[in-house]
Amino acid sequence: MFPVFGMSKLLLTFYGDDFTGSTDALERLTFAGIRTALFIEPPTPKQLGRFKNLQAVGVAGMTRSMPPAAMRRELHPALSKLKALGARHVHYKVCSTFDSSPSLGSIGCVIDLGAKIFRAPFIPLLVAAPALGRYTVFGQHFARYGIGSAGAIHRLDRHPSISKHPVTPMTEADLRLHLAQQTKKKIALFDILQLVLPAKEARAALEKILADKPGVVLFDALDAGQLQLIGELIDGHASRKRPLFSIGSSGIETALAAHWGKAESGKQRAESNLSLRTSSPTKQLLVASGSCSPVTEGQMAWALRHGFAEVALDTAMLATEKNIRRVIQRSADATRAFLAAGRSVIVHTSRGGTDPRLAATARIFKRRGLSAAEAKTVSAILFGAALGKVLNLALSQSGVRRLCIAGGDTSSYAARELGIQALAMIAPLTPGAPLCRAHAPGAPVDGLEVVFKGGQVGAENYFEIVRRGKM
Repeated sequence: MFPVFGMSKLLLTFYGDDFTGSTDALERLTFAGIRTALFIEPPTPKQLGRFKNLQAVGVAGMTRSMPPAAMRRELHPALSKLKALGARHVHYKVCSTFDSSPSLGSIGCVIDLGAKIFRAPFIPLLVAAPALGRYTVFGQHFARYGIGSAGAIHRLDRHPSISKHPVTPMTEADLRLHLAQQTKKKIALFDILQLVLPAKEARAALEKILADKPGVVLFDALDAGQLQLIGELIDGHASRKRPLFSIGSSGIETALAAHWGKAESGKQRAESNLSLRTSSPTKQLLVASGSCSPVTEGQMAWALRHGFAEVALDTAMLATEKNIRRVIQRSADATRAFLAAGRSVIVHTSRGGTDPRLAATARIFKRRGLSAAEAKTVSAILFGAALGKVLNLALSQSGVRRLCIAGGDTSSYAARELGIQALAMIAPLTPGAPLCRAHAPGAPVDGLEVVFKGGQVGAENYFEIVRRGKM
């Protein structure tokens, strides 16, 4: 039992800026023994009532692919509803690679909005997530190439994938400088040297920083052991009457859970209390990928060499927004045929950064007068919805029991098209992408096993890992 709060009270609520990142936070909390459910929208009392003794509630959003005005329209009611649930902490969960810009997925926009809604003395910012290979040292951020792999660690602005993102490339590794382009709030740093201080001295160091009234405090972190102190420091500024609003990766969940005394034996308790098990193999896996990450590209190539079939969505035709129904039906028919033949199938919008569909689709969006940022938002909506529709049609006439949805920007729209209302974690697979059970009343996906995978997640044989249910 948690030492202070009691098991029947909500400890934390969070809003994820995309679906794949939201399941990462779900996994961290569940591993820590914190009973958590992830919803597609801020839950109603009726929806909450389906999940007994919840201690954390998440909302899988889609603001990562939105411009600031749309983000504010989406987030103001969502964050206000999460605040009203009465937890000590409300967390805006972002990708641990921090990809964002002033015009798309602006984290600065969220900082400004959160400061108005919560009126807390400061906003903690923790982007490091050592379990995922994400580290911050003296404000500089580093990331491993491929979560759950043995890839090398790169400074963010030299990362072979993140620094070359087609719309939000991370060209600055100092998170303070990157964020300063998005908000005028003062950003202070609680650095790695302060993290090694005894707890009492660390608290005094934080109070000294806060005396200068920064709007945001960025926390360094290099290893998992340092997260417990960060959890203690930020929890000391939270209460139910005045919840603390934070921004960051799933490092926030890990830090708070460690402080609450659950991290050390969390996985064991979660497995016994929440019936988490290593999942069994499934005969077939159905994958929908909207990712253009080179990590996902390598994973698809491996899968296709090892018996998976592929169905390539005609994204250029989708971009014209003509004959969409025909494109979807043709892809669904091809998917069903492969499934009927006993194959696992990957339905995709891209085979990687050199896929000719990317350039063809970009030309169409340009002819339509869309900027790069606008094209990213429109493509996330169009392609995510199309992937969801193809899966719905394919699932309605197949015996597939396990799905994988890859790609952060498109995943939220695909999940909504599938009719998913909530997820609960079943079992771990690769860090950041757990196996979940879908709650989707009346939809073909209801009760099925689903994995949401970000572009940087997983080893080369990732899709086979998901199919067989274990590393």
